[in-house]
Amino acid sequence: MVTKYLLEKTITHVEVLIHGCLLGKEESFFVHLVHIVQLRLLLFLAVVACFKLTSCPPNTANQNLHAYGIILIVILTTSLLIIVNCSDQALSTRERRAAKRREDAAKHARETAQARHRWKAAQDLSKIRQIGLQEQISRTFSRKKSSKQDKKDSKDLTNMVRSIDDDPHGHDGFHMKIGDKNIKKNAPKGKQLHTHSQIFKYAYGQLEKEKAMEEDHSNMTFSGVISMATDTDVRSRPVIEVAFKDLTLTLKGKKKHLLRCVTGKLMPGRVSAVMGPSGAGKTTFLSALLGKATGCTRTGSILINGKNESILCYKKIVGFVPQDDTVHGNLTVEENLRFNARCRLSADMPKADKVLVIERVIESLGLQAVRDSLVGTVEKRGISGGQRKRVNVGIEMVMEPSLLILDEPTTGLDSSSSQLLLKALRREALEGVNICMVIHQPSYAMFKMFDDFILLAKGGLTVYHGPTKKVEEYFSGIGIVVPDRVTPPDHYIDILEGIIKPSNNMTHEELPVRWMLHNGYTVPPDMLELCDQIAKGSSDEKTQMGDDMDDHHGVVEEHSFAGELWQDVRCHVELHKDQVHLNFLQSKDLSNRRNPSILRQYRYYLGRVTKQRLREARLQAADLLILLLAGACLGTLAKVDDETFGSTGYTYTVIAVSLLCMISALRSFSLDKLHYMRESASGISSLAYFLSKDTLDLFNTILKPLVYLSMFYFFNSPRSTFEDNYVVLLCLVYCVTGLAYIFAIYLEPSSAQLCSVLVPVVLTLVATQEEQTGLVKYLGRLCFPKWAMEAFIIANAERYSGVWLLTRCASLRQSNYALSHWSLSLSLLILTGVISRFVAYFLLITFQKK
Repeated sequence: MVTKYLLEKTITHVEVLIHGCLLGKEESFFVHLVHIVQLRLLLFLAVVACFKLTSCPPNTANQNLHAYGIILIVILTTSLLIIVNCSDQALSTRERRAAKRREDAAKHARETAQARHRWKAAQDLSKIRQIGLQEQISRTFSRKKSSKQDKKDSKDLTNMVRSIDDDPHGHDGFHMKIGDKNIKKNAPKGKQLHTHSQIFKYAYGQLEKEKAMEEDHSNMTFSGVISMATDTDVRSRPVIEVAFKDLTLTLKGKKKHLLRCVTGKLMPGRVSAVMGPSGAGKTTFLSALLGKATGCTRTGSILINGKNESILCYKKIVGFVPQDDTVHGNLTVEENLRFNARCRLSADMPKADKVLVIERVIESLGLQAVRDSLVGTVEKRGISGGQRKRVNVGIEMVMEPSLLILDEPTTGLDSSSSQLLLKALRREALEGVNICMVIHQPSYAMFKMFDDFILLAKGGLTVYHGPTKKVEEYFSGIGIVVPDRVTPPDHYIDILEGIIKPSNNMTHEELPVRWMLHNGYTVPPDMLELCDQIAKGSSDEKTQMGDDMDDHHGVVEEHSFAGELWQDVRCHVELHKDQVHLNFLQSKDLSNRRNPSILRQYRYYLGRVTKQRLREARLQAADLLILLLAGACLGTLAKVDDETFGSTGYTYTVIAVSLLCMISALRSFSLDKLHYMRESASGISSLAYFLSKDTLDLFNTILKPLVYLSMFYFFNSPRSTFEDNYVVLLCLVYCVTGLAYIFAIYLEPSSAQLCSVLVPVVLTLVATQEEQTGLVKYLGRLCFPKWAMEAFIIANAERYSGVWLLTRCASLRQSNYALSHWSLSLSLLILTGVISRFVAYFLLITFQKK
C-alpha cells in the first residue's frame, strides 16, 4: 500500500510539473521538481524494504544486484527526461520578466517624452503671449512710473521663460517650480540606481532625451539652439589619430611586397573607406594598422597621435570587426552585446550607464525586434544573416572605441541594411571615433556618406587617399572621367583590374606613380622607368616600356627544389615566431581605461557558459544516457572473477569512461576558438575564460562517474564499496578531462577527436600487458590507465582477508600492484589532471592559430 501511494503521488507531481512548465511558473517548476526527487527516493526505499531484491545463486561469491540497477535506470532516465524538457524553463521565465520590465520602462519613457514635448509647446506659446503682453503694456501705459513697473514685471517674466529654456528636458515644468534649480540636481543619477526597473527607466529616459535633442538640432528651433549652447552632457571619447608614412610590408623569406609606400592619415571623427581589387592588400593594410601583421618585415613608420607608439598600447579602446561573423550562436543578441559591454567597458562606469550604451547600440543598429532571439548556428537557425552581421559590428560598438576598424562589414547586406549600418557608424564618428573600413561595391549614396577614400592597386600601392568629394576631381585631372550611371569606385577598380582601359592610352601601372608625383612622395627605384614613361607621354613608348617592365619583373631568380623547400620552412618558422612574440608582447597601457578585474570577468564568463550549457541540455543528457548504457552493458558482460579481482570489467571501465569523457570535454574549447581569439585580442582575460570553462566541467567530472557507476556497480556486483569505486572514477575523469583540453586547444577538431579515441585505448593496452619488458615496462608505469587500474583492483582486494587474500597474491604481484599504493595512484591521477591543465592554459595563450 505504501508503494502504491508513493507511486500515485509521484504521478500527480509530474502532471503538475508539466502543467507549470507550460504556464511558465518558475516557482511551481522548482517546488514540484524537488517533490518528485524526494518521492522517487522514498519509493526506492519502500521497494527495498518491502522486497528482497538481492539473490545469491549457488557456487557464486557475489550477490546479484540487477534489480537495483533496473530501478536506478528507470529513476535516472525519468529525471533526465524531465530536466531536458524543462531545462531552459528558468532562462525563458527570467527573460520574459526582463522583457516585461524593459517594455514598461520604454513605455514610461515615451509617455514622459510626450509630456515634455507638450510642456515645451506650452512654453513656446507662453513666450509668444508674453511678448504680445509686453508690447500691449508698453503701448497702453506711457507714464514713467508705469513704464518702470512694466519693465520690472517684463524682466521677471523674461527670467522665468529663460529659466524654462535653460533646462527644456527637465522636470521643472511638471512641478510648476520654474525657479527651483535643485530639482534636476536631486534627480537620481546612474550610480544611485539599483533595481532593474530604475536602470531601464534611466536608460530609456536618456534615449528619449537624445532623440529630442537630435530633432531640435535638425530643426534648429529656438529650444534646439539653447540646448546646443547649454548642453554639458555631450559624450566624448579619447582621440586616436593614426598617421603612416612609406608603410611597406614584405613577406619574410620570399621578398614579396604585400604593401608598398603607403602614406596617409586617419583622422578622428571621420569615416574612411578602403577599396581596391582583389589582392590589393586591403585586409593586410588593416592588420598593419592594428599591429597584427605577422610573418612580414615592416618598414616605414606608424604614428599614434603624432608619437611613435604601438597601437597595442591602446587596444582597450580599439575595436576590430572581422570579416567572419564570430558571434555566439547559442546566446541571444542582447546577451552577446551585454557580455562584451561588461568585460570591455570601464570598471568605473555605473551599471545604468552600461545598460544605456547597450540600448543605444541596439536601437542604432535596428535590432530591437530580435534582441531576445538566439543568434543561431549552422544546425539551429536564428536571426537573419544581415542581423547577424549587425550584431558582429555591435559587439565592438558597445565598448565605445576611439578607433574602429571594420573588415567588409557590409558583405552580404542589402542596400537598406548597409545604409542603416553606415548611419550608425556616422553617429559614432560624431563622438570623435576614428572609423576605417574595407568595403566592396557601395552604392552611390553610400559612397557619398564616407568622408575619406583610400584606393589601393595590386601590390599594395596607393592610387588615391583623400576626401571623397575630391576623388572625381583628381581623376578627371589625369584624364579619367566616370561615365554616367556608374559608381566612381567601381569604375576605378575596373581600370585597376585591366577590364577598362582609359581613353588617353594610360596604363593602370602608372596610376600609383601619378599619385606619388602628385603629392611629392618618393618613387621607389624600380618604378622610376614609369616616371619616364609618364614624362614622355608617347603611347608607343608607353607600350614598349610596359613590355620592358614586364620583362624586368619577369626575371625571377631560379632556385633548386631544396632551396625553395628551405625558404618555405623559414617562412613558416618566422610566422610562428612572430605569432608567439605577439601573444607574449607586453605593451604599456595608454588607453586610460581600467577593465574589470579577473575575478569579475570570471563571474561574467561563468554566467555566460552556464547559459550556454543550459541551452545545450539535450547534448549533455545524451552524454549521460550513453554513460548509463555503457555502464549497464559493460557491467553485464564483464563478470567479477575472484582470481583477478575483476580486472576485466575495470579494463573496460577505464577505456569506456576515458574515451567518452575526453570526447565530450573537447567541446569546451574546440567549438569557440575564433570567439576566444577575438575576445583575447581585445584585452579580455584568458585566465578568466579558461577557469570558467574548467569550473563548469567540474560539474560533469562529479556527475559522470556517479551516472556510470549507478549502472556498472549494480550489474557487475564487485566486492569493493560504491564509495571507493566513485573516488577512483572521479580522479580518472579529472585526469582525462585535462588531457582533452590539450588536444582541443592545440589540435584541429578532427585530429583532437582521433587522439581522444586512440590515446585511452592504446595506453590501456600498454598498461595491462602481461609480459612487459624494456621500454614498454617503463611506459606502462607512466600511463594513467595503469594508476586507475591499480586503484580499482586494490580497492577490490582490500575486501578480501586471510586465506582469501593470500591465495590471490600472485595476481597482484604479476601486475606489480601493492595494497599500499591506493592513495599514491589517486594522487598521480590528480597530479596529471592539474599538470595537464597548466599545459593547456600555456598552449591557449601561446599557440593561437589565425
